Amino acid sequence: MYTPKPIDTSGILLDEDLLMLTERIAENVHDVWAKGRISQGWRYGEKRDDDKKLTPCLVPYNTLPESEKEYDRNTATETVKMILSLGYTISKKQEETK
Repeated sequence: MYTPKPIDTSGILLDEDLLMLTERIAENVHDVWAKGRISQGWRYGEKRDDDKKLTPCLVPYNTLPESEKEYDRNTATETVKMILSLGYTISKKQEETK
């Protein structure tokens, strides 16, 4: 029997910049998922129908229901927290001034 053992990230707090990053990641996760679905022949449909390859989630991220956004946010947030918990750092490259 499979027992999931995710890395404990409960002690990792994200600052405002990283929270904004996780939102951008969540949007990208959705776009990657949608692009994959479209390439597999899925289309928008008001109700999910696996046989007909219809899903109501083939819409831009900002129009998704909050419950769907939360799924993508959780993936993004836990990924960023895992990276930090493993000792990596995340920094934004500063733009050069001309």
